Amino acid sequence: MAESKAVAERDPEAVSRFVEHFAAQLVEAGVPRMPARVFAALLASDSGTLTSAELGERLRISPAAVSGAVRYLSQVHLVSREREPGSRRERYRVHSNQWYEALTSRDAIIKRWEDALREGVASLGAQTPAGRRLAETLEFFEFIERDVAGMMERWREYREKNPGG
Repeated sequence: MAESKAVAERDPEAVSRFVEHFAAQLVEAGVPRMPARVFAALLASDSGTLTSAELGERLRISPAAVSGAVRYLSQVHLVSREREPGSRRERYRVHSNQWYEALTSRDAIIKRWEDALREGVASLGAQTPAGRRLAETLEFFEFIERDVAGMMERWREYREKNPGG
């Protein structure tokens, strides 16, 4: 009861300002503008799910803009699509573990980059300036990969010990 009262008292303008401010931060970090806005709107919804129409209404954007944003967010594992039972409408969901999923999906990408960099070092020669630069980049990605894997394991352990907290 207290939660629904808090939702009823929520200032829609304040929520909208948060969505736009957080989206702007995501854009500065390299996320395209429309996906950033859609993601922020989903995060700010209590259910974590919204339909295309709801997103369009909240953000004052077209169905095509919603579709493109959701396609991007799905590809980077930040949202998922769900079909409403008995309906053709889809709902878009942001999960509580979306950051974990997004980071762990990057592992395959980093491995492909590492393979390409190894090939580049071999092709250019490890002792050439370009080869040394590629080798250093490879070393950086290998370091990040090891560090992220350890960090993700620590996060899983933390969440198991502190559910919902």
